[in-house]
Amino acid sequence: MRLDNKVALITGGARGQGAVEARLFAAEGANVVICDILDEEGKRIESEINNTGGSSLFAHLDVTDESEWQHVIETTLNSFGQLDILVNNAGIYKWSQVEETTSELWDQTMDINAKGVFLGTKHAIAPMRNSGGGSIVNISSVAGLVGSANAAAYCASKGAVRLLTKSTAIQYAKDGIRANSVHPGIIDTPMTTPNLLATKEARDRSASRHPLGRVGTSEDVAYGVLFLASDESSFMTGSELVIDGGLTAQ
Repeated sequence: MRLDNKVALITGGARGQGAVEARLFAAEGANVVICDILDEEGKRIESEINNTGGSSLFAHLDVTDESEWQHVIETTLNSFGQLDILVNNAGIYKWSQVEETTSELWDQTMDINAKGVFLGTKHAIAPMRNSGGGSIVNISSVAGLVGSANAAAYCASKGAVRLLTKSTAIQYAKDGIRANSVHPGIIDTPMTTPNLLATKEARDRSASRHPLGRVGTSEDVAYGVLFLASDESSFMTGSELVIDGGLTAQ
């Protein structure tokens, strides 16, 4: 299996894309630590994985809280003895142009989408170094590559993730720690549905933006994340994996 005996921590793992990643990683042999603020949903994913022969543990985590990160890393090490993979998946998306963006929305978006990735990365470095290396996979977005007319704070936060990933890759390559970012297009998840896929008309409009003629699925992204988490991508660091149905090729 592609992640046999690896230990993976996935934020935002209670539903949507993160839950799909958690199931896939477990099926590929990883011990998965599912982290989220959605306790009931996270525990359901934990039970589902464990009841089907996988190995998982749910841990409550607010990614903006450094003390909670420290506790979750400690829990991971106490439970599984190591940390090999970190997937910074948790995020929020809200429409807002620059003039309409409140300081509160800006701070909330940057705290969850960018600061959360920073804190996770910061506290994963030491245990990965102690294990001889690891893989950090940060979920950015096509909005971290190109601008959007309706998502100023979101674009800024995902651009920050992209360059934090590159900086991390350069700094910790000597320790065997790789860091890569993933840039999905419009994906059918609970985060995007209210803004971009709420009606058939909106869904069709979103699908038409992609040359492949459809919106993406969580599975489309999860298999890319799996590749970057695995040793199959051992010569990749500081890279951008764009999974967008051709959206940014236009």
